[in-house]
Amino acid sequence: MSLFKARDWWSAALGEGEEFDQGCLCVGDVDNSGTGHDKVVVGSYMGMLRIFSPHVNKSSEGGVADAQLLEVQLQNAIIQVEVGKFVSCSELLHLAVLHPRKLSVYSVSGTAGNVEHGDQYQLKLVYEHNLKRTACNMTYGTFGGVTGHHSLCIQSMDGMLMFFEQDSYSFGRFLPGFLLPGPLVYNTRTDSFLTVSSARQLESYKYETLAVATEAESRQDPDLPLKTGGKRLTPDWTFILGEQALDLSVPSFSHSSSSVFVLGERNLYCLRDNGQIRFMKKLEFNPSCFLPYASVTDGTTNLLLGNHTNMLLVYQDVTLKWAAQLPFVPVAIRIANFPELKGAVVSLSSDGHLLCSYMGTDPSFFSTPKVDAREADYEQVDAEMKKLQKFIREATRTQDILPKTDAEEDLIVTAAVSSSMDGPSLALIQDIDGLPVPSVTIQVKVKAGCVMQSSKLTVGVQPPLAVTQDQFVLEPMGVGSSTVVAFSAFLNGRYPPADLTGDITVSYSSPTGVPRVLQSRFSLPLALVCVPSSPAKTTKFKITVDTNQAPVNLSAIFPEFSAKSEDKDGNTLAFQFLSGAKVTVLASKTSQRYRIQSDSFEDMWLVVKELVQRFDQHFSKLGVKDFKKSFSGPLPLQEYFLSVDHHFQLRVSAQQYQDLLSERAVQFRAIQRRLLTRFKDKTPAPLQNLDTLLDATYSQVMALAEAAEENRALLEEAFVRLRSATHLLVLLMSLWQGLTPDQTAILEATLLPLLQDTPQLGWEESCDAAVSHLLRSCLSQSPKDQATSLAHAGGPVLSLPRDTARLKKHITLLCDRIGKGGRLTLASEANAQVPAQVQNLAAPGGVEPIAEVAGDGEELELPQEATKFIKKKQPSKKAKKDKGSKEKKDVSREPSESTVKEEAGDAEEPVKEAKKEKKESSKEKKESKKDSSKEPKEEAKKESKKESSSSKEKKESSKEKKEKEKEGKETSKEQDKKVSRKSSVKVKEKKKEPEAGDV
Repeated sequence: MSLFKARDWWSAALGEGEEFDQGCLCVGDVDNSGTGHDKVVVGSYMGMLRIFSPHVNKSSEGGVADAQLLEVQLQNAIIQVEVGKFVSCSELLHLAVLHPRKLSVYSVSGTAGNVEHGDQYQLKLVYEHNLKRTACNMTYGTFGGVTGHHSLCIQSMDGMLMFFEQDSYSFGRFLPGFLLPGPLVYNTRTDSFLTVSSARQLESYKYETLAVATEAESRQDPDLPLKTGGKRLTPDWTFILGEQALDLSVPSFSHSSSSVFVLGERNLYCLRDNGQIRFMKKLEFNPSCFLPYASVTDGTTNLLLGNHTNMLLVYQDVTLKWAAQLPFVPVAIRIANFPELKGAVVSLSSDGHLLCSYMGTDPSFFSTPKVDAREADYEQVDAEMKKLQKFIREATRTQDILPKTDAEEDLIVTAAVSSSMDGPSLALIQDIDGLPVPSVTIQVKVKAGCVMQSSKLTVGVQPPLAVTQDQFVLEPMGVGSSTVVAFSAFLNGRYPPADLTGDITVSYSSPTGVPRVLQSRFSLPLALVCVPSSPAKTTKFKITVDTNQAPVNLSAIFPEFSAKSEDKDGNTLAFQFLSGAKVTVLASKTSQRYRIQSDSFEDMWLVVKELVQRFDQHFSKLGVKDFKKSFSGPLPLQEYFLSVDHHFQLRVSAQQYQDLLSERAVQFRAIQRRLLTRFKDKTPAPLQNLDTLLDATYSQVMALAEAAEENRALLEEAFVRLRSATHLLVLLMSLWQGLTPDQTAILEATLLPLLQDTPQLGWEESCDAAVSHLLRSCLSQSPKDQATSLAHAGGPVLSLPRDTARLKKHITLLCDRIGKGGRLTLASEANAQVPAQVQNLAAPGGVEPIAEVAGDGEELELPQEATKFIKKKQPSKKAKKDKGSKEKKDVSREPSESTVKEEAGDAEEPVKEAKKEKKESSKEKKESKKDSSKEPKEEAKKESKKESSSSKEKKESSKEKKEKEKEGKETSKEQDKKVSRKSSVKVKEKKKEPEAGDV
């Protein structure tokens, strides 16, 4: 027998077809025997009252019949039974039985028998109360602090509390805001009643407050206003549970522990008498009943908790101490003392299974017999040891964390796209600008390798593409059977998509019940979104792709478009998109170049992608292994930034429409309130053109809503076009620098972090954060920047930027770094080795965020620790002069090193102190205005000066003046005056304000 199973000490089956609930069980010395042993009292909804005195029957005969003291059939259903001192002038215990319309108090007495049948027990009615309202539950206690006897309180189904003192009715009170009755319990320590209302909150009512409140008889309807004297009934305190309570309990076994326990549907609460919560336990099961009892540890309470998984759990506060299996779901639990067993757990099920059990084990008297000593066969043991070591080596040889997949898949999904367009097109838009919109059929075959009961197939394509049906419920399949589903895809918008691939997702459950998902991908043909056309001679945008192989006939590469092409040589091919843009592909007759040109930059993406893919397929079929393709021209960043600006402007317009709609909606509601007040007034007043204003506001709201909806559609189109332009830029960069597939994937994830725009998070801020991370980590130019990026934790919340200048600057810098040989990798130590000193700085808390001043003339202000480190690594004066001369020479070709460093540092944007932002913002604006009128050479000189001055800010003022006098010899006097003025202003600010690291 299992250790974690309730041990059956005594059990009985009560009747057949009877029902029992929470209040149908109680224990106590109901017959006043004086021995201190408890009896078990059980009442059923069928009106049957039974009293048991459980004991272990040594003989095989008898059993339940010997333990049953009394069985009486009452006329009405029994809702609840309680044992207490319910008769005045008597210290004996009596039995209170609650019926739906009656309260009866009985005395149970036993008479010693003179024959072998044993003692005789009788049930005598002492008094009863006929109830005017249907009862729900009751509680008892020493109401008002009266000692010596117990009073009764009954809660009716309509929310009335009826109080009885022995054989007389005291008063009745209605609970405020009542809807449905909840559990009711009396707290002796505070002389108050606790219940859980329909508002799912625990409420406490003082008995004194109930006594002086309005009489229930003078207020039949609790919602009507008061007609007689008396105070309004309000709870002493409330506690919001948020769920319905199953039971309440106020243990009184210890005066030191003042706790109230509430059993909810999902949680267990323990509160103090004043309503403050002590602890809460979240339950992982559905509880059925509970019972607090005394604990041997001071300050704690033990709990018996039954659930719907036939388990009896023992908790000490919130700690699970024991778990035992029961043969049924308990609806009531009590602890009783019997002659042969102290502290037995008495549990009752809803169908009448009564069980007295205990937890633990029985002592075992079995002793193992002695085994004859045998000599060990060492050769056999050695062989077994080697065999086991071999198994261990084989098991530990593989370091895979994930379990190995089976050789045979449970499901195989294959998608086949038709090579020809559908005869009658199934597109929702039949023609766009006079061009028919075709559709293509995709057949998906699902083959089952095991028994499949229920599975669903979902199809997803990129907008504006659409399918005729995107969800399929597959029929149950046996082993080896297959199912084929077919659907058609077509263009459902007036702009080309960014991707012609679609996803197929099949969700199913394995034979063991484990949910699984299988994905497959298919590619749609280019002919779905464009048709052959005549080439265009003059276009705005051009892209040239170089190869190392002889020119290829374009008619052989694109056979489906060459049939209707006007060029018979195969050197020119034109694609007319259904949305209106035309893309022309020109193959050079002499060189190995191909030019793609169009009036739309984004629309070239699909053609360039298809051209590159078909080149790879063509030369792989010919067996050419050293085929290479490249892009030599400059990156079309300005053309790409046009798409970025267009998308950003639409996002700003969407935000403006949202703000205007909010304003007009507030105005509309205010006018409505004014009009409603005028119409309700008994003395009519002139409307003062409020109705005209209401009509005008309504027209504005509708016009703004339509404009916002139109802007939303344009924003969706702009984002698709932006995705196309971004894909094209990534492809050109990969061809430009020969990036590996992994590096291309990192670059694509950086520039396309989102698949769709949301009002909370857009493409601009997400892309800026990703590009900034690459500039700080793998594309940084110094170990210091990498260490700072490692120590840089957190960052500002992503939100819509003010403009796209910062983003475009970062993308330009990213392309520049990649063009200079930067490697894209997820490791932070990509291009430089981090010294040990910088690694110490990169420890948690070692480096403070680098503060910046936003603007064109950005200056980096490093923390004190980082500045000290840079001072140690500064070159000699001669090296400085050489470096300065090199920087002057490189000004005309590319930005100076200080500009690159500032732009890389600009990507970090840490949050400065609030005081520094306010004080330095005005001064930096003035300085930026002065510097804006300078020539490019003077700006480069000034920026190099800023870098040297920022690294020397922490030195003493005397040394700073000497160094500036030396540097002034290299630059003009006028520039030296401006730089010294700026540095002196900064030194003053540094003296006034504490360092960022000291705060």
